[in-house]
Amino acid sequence: MAKHSKCKGHSGRARENVGIWARGFVQLRQETSEPPPKGSASATEGTEHQMNMETTPNVIAPPAPRQVSDTGLSPVMMRDIMLKTMFRTHLEQVSRLASALALPVSVTQILVDTAREQGLIEATGTLHAGAGSEMGFRLSDTGKARALDALSQSEYYGAMPIPLEVYAEQVKRQSVRNMKVTRDALLGAMGHLILPPMLLDQLGPAIGAGRSILMYGPPGNGKSSISNGIRDALGDLIYVPRAIEYNGSVITVYDPLMHVKREEAEDEATALRRTANRFDRRYVRCERPSVITGGELSLDMLDLVYNPTARTYQAPLQLKSTGGIFIVDDLGRQEEPPQKLVNRWIVPLEENKDILALQSGEKFEVPFDTLVIFSTNFHPNKIFDTAALRRIFYKIKIDGPDQAGFLKIFAMVARRKKMPLDEASLLYLLKTKYPTIDNVYANYQPTFLIDQIISICEFEGIPYQMTPELIDRAWANMFVEESDFAH
Repeated sequence: MAKHSKCKGHSGRARENVGIWARGFVQLRQETSEPPPKGSASATEGTEHQMNMETTPNVIAPPAPRQVSDTGLSPVMMRDIMLKTMFRTHLEQVSRLASALALPVSVTQILVDTAREQGLIEATGTLHAGAGSEMGFRLSDTGKARALDALSQSEYYGAMPIPLEVYAEQVKRQSVRNMKVTRDALLGAMGHLILPPMLLDQLGPAIGAGRSILMYGPPGNGKSSISNGIRDALGDLIYVPRAIEYNGSVITVYDPLMHVKREEAEDEATALRRTANRFDRRYVRCERPSVITGGELSLDMLDLVYNPTARTYQAPLQLKSTGGIFIVDDLGRQEEPPQKLVNRWIVPLEENKDILALQSGEKFEVPFDTLVIFSTNFHPNKIFDTAALRRIFYKIKIDGPDQAGFLKIFAMVARRKKMPLDEASLLYLLKTKYPTIDNVYANYQPTFLIDQIISICEFEGIPYQMTPELIDRAWANMFVEESDFAH
């Protein structure tokens, strides 16, 4: 038998006799005839699962501004953003302009009236309005000149930003440390995983505390799946700013690639009853964000991204994940050493604030309110020093399943993929193949083997079946033989 590469651990497990294997197989067949119990399924098989998601946010919504001063922005900045928006979008009606600026119509009307008094905007009457009898407006020549001058300083237009200090107050109202994660919610989010009962005992308090978590263990055992399950357990909704403002600079935060929008339907301009002003529309109502990064993570991605053409900033990953979770997967596979990456997080993790720098070199504080989850296949002692480990509050080992857990996963995957189980083949797998790797089981293996067998059956044009010969062919693709070959 060829020697294969394998993970350490689980070695020396006692072999069971054939009678016990047979009884286990009969039990597996019984389990596959019924749907999996709540809170159980394959760790590697994606399924649609119920999320404990509230339709109403659990946090206090930011109130809509009623006056220009309520926005917290300077009148000049608001005027210039409005002029730039009109120049770029050619919007003529106050209602449509209000939607683009993410402001109430009443506040937008005040801005328009002020700009008219300054000779920057002129009325066009209802001839070009296009929306019933609503008055139309356009930029005057002076207004166009001012818009072009403002665009030369910053290309940002559209939704009015939120002042940083105002946003910091909203962060406190929707902090990750305010989340209430119950055992039932965690089970509901991770119902597609087979997890040891003690693992939930560790995960629950860690998530509820909103502190950093390190998950470590051999590859292929569901660390990434568990991280995603944690994300799904965050059931309430928060408010993500479209952009924030600091010292005249605009930093865009809302990212449709990372934030799941849960907005109410926009009102029509002619609607008799308006509902759009229930909260400040400069925010986007979203599920708690989940930002996942892996081997591509670099220190540069944790700093502000400056666009020299638009002269605007984009928020770094950890700022986009505010109020949610930031998952660093495959820690140790990045170009940067793990110790260096963790050192970047020391201040944020301990003081709940991060330090960012503008292009000018000016540094400023931003809130750091994120559940950080590190996931690695390396032993923590090999990639961190004791000081770094001390700053990570929870260390949770995610190990491979025992024999019973492996059999349960195998049976459930087979049922889901409509692969009939064969006693002789299963005995062959357990008594002949697994001893070659010291009976080291991993959660990914059942799905891998069954998918391989399905591919072979489809290629050969035969019904789905499990035989020792097919087990051999599937097994050959799961490991690479340790042998020398000529170059």
